[in-house]
Amino acid sequence: MRIADVLRNKGSAVATVGPGATVADLVAGLAEHNVGALVVVGPDGVAGIVSERDVVRHLRDRGADLLGAPVAEIMTTEVRTCSPQDSVDSLTVLMTERRIRHVPVVADGELVGIVSIGDVVKSRISQLEEDQDQLTAYIAQG
Repeated sequence: MRIADVLRNKGSAVATVGPGATVADLVAGLAEHNVGALVVVGPDGVAGIVSERDVVRHLRDRGADLLGAPVAEIMTTEVRTCSPQDSVDSLTVLMTERRIRHVPVVADGELVGIVSIGDVVKSRISQLEEDQDQLTAYIAQG
């Protein structure tokens, strides 16, 4: 299964935020879209990614003052991305090895989607169920 298949099933909408937005704006966006991370998009495209975990880690150090800080201060700038042609299996390896939960999908330099660890698990379960159905049908044919 390819990332394009995952996006076809879940949709390609991506919640984004600008690097100059405040962390309070970020938190509002996370809540509004009911997601765990927002892609940070600047004039040149994907500039970073920021998750609820990033907020929590920085809140511990900076307290409530963090809410007025720009997202650029807490975002991850070394963003791991994938393409629609990548396999779900290869993305699973990337997410496991790098311990990341959200990977933006980029095609021809453009942000075209985002895949979460939940999306990967759901697609894997779907594939296993399909394989089971095929095996059951094969066995039933005798």
